[in-house]
Amino acid sequence: MQVTVRLFAQLRERAGTSELSIDLPEGARVKDAIEELGALAADLPVVMAVNREYADGEAELAPGDELALIPPVSGGEAPWARVTTDPLSVDSLIERVRDPRAGAVVTFQGVTRDVERLEYEAYAEMAEPRIEAILRDAIERHGVCAAAAEHRIGTVPLSEPSVLVAVSAPHRGEAFAAAREVIDRIKAEAPIWKKEVAGGEERWVEGTAPAGD
Repeated sequence: MQVTVRLFAQLRERAGTSELSIDLPEGARVKDAIEELGALAADLPVVMAVNREYADGEAELAPGDELALIPPVSGGEAPWARVTTDPLSVDSLIERVRDPRAGAVVTFQGVTRDVERLEYEAYAEMAEPRIEAILRDAIERHGVCAAAAEHRIGTVPLSEPSVLVAVSAPHRGEAFAAAREVIDRIKAEAPIWKKEVAGGEERWVEGTAPAGD
């Protein structure tokens, strides 16, 4: 039987065409089609769609089916983590987790309250990879599409966000659970310290010893 394979972005450039026709035996599955394509998509985490519906490798193909191989979309390359002195933008973070598979996007903002300002200090060279590992764990554990987080350091004025988390997932349950896990673990594990400044007084906020691997 003959199946049409649609290719996009990096895959299209590699193949030199946006569409291929391949011959497969009756009863072949998506994974068989990908194997037939050889090394074309070997190093890319592609998402598959059959007749414009997302499918896994076990989905059976029929004669005349259209199989689309979708490489990572722009902005969907999470986990993405950043520690920065710049003001944070939730809209920018949402763009990083957009994904065609997602029916839900959950965001969390940790905002300065009750004090004039917060002052954050971080061991940034360690904090960023730790946050990235937390995001990766959440993606795998909850089966979400993408996750990203960034933490501001330096001075964060009243009502401005000091930490942002964004998660996209097919359904809201996974998105909420993953976002909650990410922010809880960032607070417990990332080497970031907080000082409260109010009424001319300064106080380092007590925490817990960071959890190791």
